Amino acid sequence: MDIRSNEPYWLVNNGILNAYPSLRKDTVCDLLIVGAGITGALMAHACVGAGFKTIVIDQREVANGSTSATTSMLQYEIDVPLYQLEKLIGEVGALASYRACRNSIWELEKISKDIKSDSGFEAKNSLYFAGTGKDAKWLKLEFEKRLKAGFEVEWLDKKQIQSNYGLQSEGGILSADGASVDAFRLAHELLSFNQKKGLEIFDKTELKKVKYLKDEILAEMDTGSKIRAKKIIYCTGYESIKLIPEKIVKLKSTYAMVSERMNGATTQIYDTLFWNTDHPYLYMRSTADHRLLVGGEDENFKNPVLRDALLSKKEGKLLKSIQKLMPNINFIPDFAWCGTFGETKDGLPYIGSHPKFPNSYFCLGFGGNGITFSVIGANMLVGMLQNEIDPLAYFFRFGR
Repeated sequence: MDIRSNEPYWLVNNGILNAYPSLRKDTVCDLLIVGAGITGALMAHACVGAGFKTIVIDQREVANGSTSATTSMLQYEIDVPLYQLEKLIGEVGALASYRACRNSIWELEKISKDIKSDSGFEAKNSLYFAGTGKDAKWLKLEFEKRLKAGFEVEWLDKKQIQSNYGLQSEGGILSADGASVDAFRLAHELLSFNQKKGLEIFDKTELKKVKYLKDEILAEMDTGSKIRAKKIIYCTGYESIKLIPEKIVKLKSTYAMVSERMNGATTQIYDTLFWNTDHPYLYMRSTADHRLLVGGEDENFKNPVLRDALLSKKEGKLLKSIQKLMPNINFIPDFAWCGTFGETKDGLPYIGSHPKFPNSYFCLGFGGNGITFSVIGANMLVGMLQNEIDPLAYFFRFGR
């Protein structure tokens, strides 16, 4: 599946960071990770840290799938608001999911420091603002729910939002727990760091067939090579729909663009992540080199050709939206791209085992929290491999 188009900013900005060989001989390992994006890289980091002999494969070059197209906004807010998620799965599961996402942001900061990452992890505030006056009413309810749950939040009214950001909105929730990162670079750094610790990495190596045996799996590659492993972990994101029989995610096309470097924005804008209550929602963040990245205009995914054909039109709509919301910002587009992502019915990931796939695990973080879900998933699955039970496994399970 073509899950991105044109050249995303992260790919152009970083170029080729590391290159790996394709697999041309049979080998064995404890764990085979399929997918070398940010999810697979975080999974590999956790597995190697736990002492497992691990191999990572990817059909593309490392991090050249959806990781190269992600906006890399790190938020604890799930696409489904807390007060709505409580109605879907109960208060215990909703609060645990939100808190786990919040904690994962700061765990990712620790990981970045531990590997001496140059991926620009930066702590930021996050403003979830009302797209309409009607939305401001339920957004205030969401604020009260988060405040009661112990999240560090503040309600900003229309005047405060205008004064602080030059943004047109009837109100919003300002959260202290947010961050941004270059996920493309971080994925490369994680893999390179763990390669020095014994991780084996093979890109341009496509998984063609898996035999699920009693106590192991036998994976066959398009190169003719085979990998025998005790367990296989799928970190294939939205492409997992080709494997899993039931429909677990609704695919969407999303569009993004980044401005030329600019120095006219206020410090508050550079230090804040933005997203609103519209459907689809608009989101914005700054980059380390003082560009503004804006995304949204999502549509149901049909195929890559139709998605890509809309890129120019969507770029124009995004530009009009940011000019309307922030009329004082001179946003001059520099790069534009589109990609594919997915939505689940409750905004939560699918992490764990699947009854149709013995000796297998899945780490599938969907929606706007893909990276934070990946941090959670890596810890959960390593725990499962060590016979530990995470309470979140119930809420992230298949068949829910």
